Amino acid sequence: MSAQPEDDIELGFFEHLRELRTRVIRALVGILPAILVAWAFKERILGATLAPLITAYERHGIAAQIHFSSPAAKIVAYLKLSILVGFFLAAPWIFYQIWAFISPGLYRRERLMALPFVFASTLCFVGGALFGYFLVFPLIFDTLIGFGGEVPGLELTPTLMISEVLDFIVRLVIAFGAVFEVPVVVVFLAIAGIVDWRTLMRFGRYWAVIAAVVAAVITPPDAVSQLMLLGPMIVLYYIAVLIAYILTGGKTRESAVDEEGVEYER
Repeated sequence: MSAQPEDDIELGFFEHLRELRTRVIRALVGILPAILVAWAFKERILGATLAPLITAYERHGIAAQIHFSSPAAKIVAYLKLSILVGFFLAAPWIFYQIWAFISPGLYRRERLMALPFVFASTLCFVGGALFGYFLVFPLIFDTLIGFGGEVPGLELTPTLMISEVLDFIVRLVIAFGAVFEVPVVVVFLAIAGIVDWRTLMRFGRYWAVIAAVVAAVITPPDAVSQLMLLGPMIVLYYIAVLIAYILTGGKTRESAVDEEGVEYER
C-alpha cells in the first residue's frame, strides 16, 4: 500500500488559488516594512550599488557619470532599489510563505524541515546576489566600459542612463540569487521522493546544456560573465546531488521498498 501524506486534505483548484492569494498577500505585507527601511537609506544603497561601475570608470581614466532623462527617473531608481533591498531583508518571511503553501502536500517528517528550508533558501539567494555583486559585476563593468579601446580621431565616452543601469543590475542580482537556489530545489525534490540521486546524476548532462543557455541569455555577450554564471550553476547542481545522496541515505526510488514488499514510507 502506498504511503500518503498525513492529514491529507483534498483541495480544489479554487481552494489552491485562495491559498496562493493568501500567501502572496502575507508576503507583500511582510515586505512593505523592509522597503520603508531601505528607502530611509536610499542614497547609500544607490552609491553601494553603483560602486563596481564607478570603479570601472576610474580604472579606465573616465570621470564617473550617470545620467537621468526625466525628473522622475531618479525617484524611480530609488524605488527600484528599495524594493530590491526590501525583498532581500524580507527573504526569510517570503520563503516561509512559499514553504507554507507547499507544505500541506508533504509528509510530517518533511514538514519539520520548514526552518532548514527557509534558512537554506535565504542563504543561497543572498549568497548568489553577493557572488554576482562582488565577483561578477566588477568584471562585467570593466569589460563593457573598456570594450573596443580607442578609435583614432574620435573620443568614445560612455553615456549611461540610471534607469538602464539599474534595470541591468537588478536583473542580474535576481538572476544570480535565483541560480543559487538550485541546491535547495534539487535537495527538496530528492527528499520529497520526486526524484532520486541516480536520476539527478543522469540528468546532469542535460543540466549542463540548460545552464549554458541560461548563462548566455542572462549575462551580457562576453565569455567572462557567462562562465562566471555557468560555473556555479554546474558546481551547485552536483553539490546538491551529493547532499541529496547523503540525506536520503543513498536510496533510490526502485529501492524504496521494505523487506515485506510494502512501498517505503518517507
